[in-house]
Amino acid sequence: MTRTIVASARREIVIGFDQPFCVIGERINPTGRKKLAAEMMAGNFETVKSDALAQVAAGATMLDVNAGVTAVDPNATEPGLLVQTLEIVQELVDVPLSIDSSVSAAIEAGLKIARGRPLINSVTGEEEKLEAILPLIRKYDVPVVAISNDETGISEDPDVRFAVAKKIVQRAADYGIPAHDIVVDPLVMPIGAMGTAGQQVFRLLRRLREELKVNTTCGLSNISFGLPHRHGINAGFIPMVIGAGMTSAIMNPCRPQEMEMVRAANVLNGTDPNCQNWIMTYRDHQPAASGEAVAAAAAPVSSDGRRRGGREARLARG
Repeated sequence: MTRTIVASARREIVIGFDQPFCVIGERINPTGRKKLAAEMMAGNFETVKSDALAQVAAGATMLDVNAGVTAVDPNATEPGLLVQTLEIVQELVDVPLSIDSSVSAAIEAGLKIARGRPLINSVTGEEEKLEAILPLIRKYDVPVVAISNDETGISEDPDVRFAVAKKIVQRAADYGIPAHDIVVDPLVMPIGAMGTAGQQVFRLLRRLREELKVNTTCGLSNISFGLPHRHGINAGFIPMVIGAGMTSAIMNPCRPQEMEMVRAANVLNGTDPNCQNWIMTYRDHQPAASGEAVAAAAAPVSSDGRRRGGREARLARG
């Protein structure tokens, strides 16, 4: 059975087909968050700290840490800022971390100070990236996210994306990196722009599990990009990708609806033994009012103070 081991200073987590779904908290990332980027560049890490604590409290298994602020300041140096952010986060919470950068110098700087066994996010199928990142993965003996695109870009053909993933796994093997330390991101396309995006990723996940026998991850919210009420789509997507074989996702654990789907999938997949985590989380849960209760509460009130129901209420509204 494929088992990808990640660890903090004192806590080890296994990502695998027989393990609870691994939730990688996405919030420590200044991409698209100009206020957070400005804070980090100014040496203000209060939002980073609050996001770290909130995500762990909400049930995150790991935290992704990204310090790519160049969208706000092109002259910013990422390695130093990433190291500072990692040091703050790992002092604050004891969960494994994902070091998230496209800059190899920043990744190595992070690896030098990281405690435990972090996940590296990421390497692509581009030759330049493979030659820069894979030696670091081998040197520090850490797992890596492999993103299924190469010099040709992101293909809309799922068979091409599978071929890129296979190439990365094979190239990693040349460096002595085992397949269980490759966590493939098959690239989730927005369903609003590509109606077959869901079907594509389900098919890809099954192939990645059965043929390459690798663990998988994704940027979960990509599926709902551009649509209204995105969290409803995300929540529906979660049990479907888990059922197809996905073993982790970079997502926002502070969305209760989405975390509820993760926990339910763990129960139904048998990775929450005796429903223990579900019971501990929801035993004091207060369910929303039923449809009948809502309707009764909304029914018109008669002159004598009694609520009208059924045919009487309908006649009053008519």
